[in-house]
Amino acid sequence: MADWTQLPKELLELISKRLGTHYDVIRFRSVCSTWRSAVTAPNRCRNRFAPRFPLLPISSQFSLSKRSVFLLGSPTTRTQTNAWSPSSWVIKIEEDPMNGRVQLLNPLSRSRFDSLPDNFPKPLNLLDFRVLELGEEYVLHYLTHHSVGNLYMEKVVLSCLEDNVNDFIILTIHVSGKLAMFKSSVKKWAIIQDMPSPFDDVILYKGNFYAVDNTGRTVVVGLDFETNLIAMPVFGGDKKFLVDSKGELLLVDMYLSIESEPGSSSSSAGFGLVEEYFENLALYMNERTVKFKVFKLDDVGKQWVEAKDLDNRVLFLGDGCTFSASIEDLSVCRGNCIIYVDNFFYSLGEEDGASEHCDIGVFDLESGSIGPLTKFPQFSELFWPPPHWISSTTASDFRFGQFR
Repeated sequence: MADWTQLPKELLELISKRLGTHYDVIRFRSVCSTWRSAVTAPNRCRNRFAPRFPLLPISSQFSLSKRSVFLLGSPTTRTQTNAWSPSSWVIKIEEDPMNGRVQLLNPLSRSRFDSLPDNFPKPLNLLDFRVLELGEEYVLHYLTHHSVGNLYMEKVVLSCLEDNVNDFIILTIHVSGKLAMFKSSVKKWAIIQDMPSPFDDVILYKGNFYAVDNTGRTVVVGLDFETNLIAMPVFGGDKKFLVDSKGELLLVDMYLSIESEPGSSSSSAGFGLVEEYFENLALYMNERTVKFKVFKLDDVGKQWVEAKDLDNRVLFLGDGCTFSASIEDLSVCRGNCIIYVDNFFYSLGEEDGASEHCDIGVFDLESGSIGPLTKFPQFSELFWPPPHWISSTTASDFRFGQFR
């Protein structure tokens, strides 16, 4: 049997450079003392962005933080335990760059959990689990003398140039619906004027910025602020998402329908500004997702081609990021589904006392069925509350961080 501890240092360094995330490197170095001494510890600043740059569109100060979505796997498989016991758990974490403390968030929204179970491990040791990083998102925080608060609710994507944390570019969607880009080298925002229709989503895909508007028209955004068309519009749905699924770029088209209450009126004539605001808010909360369509990119023909299945993968559509996972990674037997944030299910859940994940919906691409997460037990187990095996693990040398 080969002695893996005797691999040449040069080979170990080459392997470590191909690892995708900060946490992969940490786990790689934890194999043995030889591997740990051969590979330099990852620069934790890569996950602790604290640059200062002007607020859109006025001059102010804010910082950028990173949130990571992880899939934690049970140390034992389903065949070794109860076959019906959940063996995977999806979490999103944000690490405070000042004190290293970690906050646990809803994987598909920006909301934090009010409290953790009494038996939840503090700190949580990632070396006790199988860990897969599913996605990441970035959040802009407004800085004052006394506090740090969330500033901007649109999706933010970031690219570091030549793996240099101090040389980066941000792309987001301005309140006008146009694209906005920030370069750390010039320390100011630029509004990109290309906008036949307001943009719905942005993504960093294979090192390039992509953006899609609400017609499905998709462009690549260059660092020179120029846009190049890569796909013509796809009309039909109400909101577009871009998803990187196993190295393939997908367009997900969400169809919405407004559920009107009996006796309600769609007109706001005669209402004041406050009443009109709450009426629009009620309509927003009653927007119900009724179906999705998924498209694959034909980059030669510059068009989106409808896909009838997802190759047994599951797509996740969050407020700040999109990602995908295989049914094998998730330890579920049902694929070709889309899990998404849905305010309609949330508004229903407020009335019937549903659990903390009542704002999540599931769509089955094959059957066309759709419903709240609670109607899909396999997927519901991926979210809140934490599975029992989270609290039954033992501590070891590497600790991920203290949870609030």
